[in-house]
Amino acid sequence: MQDKGIRACIPGRKQRKTPVKYDKRRYKRRNRIEIMFGRLKDWRRVATRYDRCPKVFLSAIALAATVIYWL
Repeated sequence: MQDKGIRACIPGRKQRKTPVKYDKRRYKRRNRIEIMFGRLKDWRRVATRYDRCPKVFLSAIALAATVIYWL
């Protein structure tokens, strides 16, 4: 991963011999995105992708994200 210029954003475990440096701000943002995807998957229509048309699927995601944001 280092050859490709990818930096770690997940902290290493405490028992690891060599600690991994990570960006705390990036890790916090990553966690928010994972939580958002978890909430979107609560919507069965989005999780199973009933809609075959990409435009309709994107609109379903937008609708679900709007409802989740307001609740």
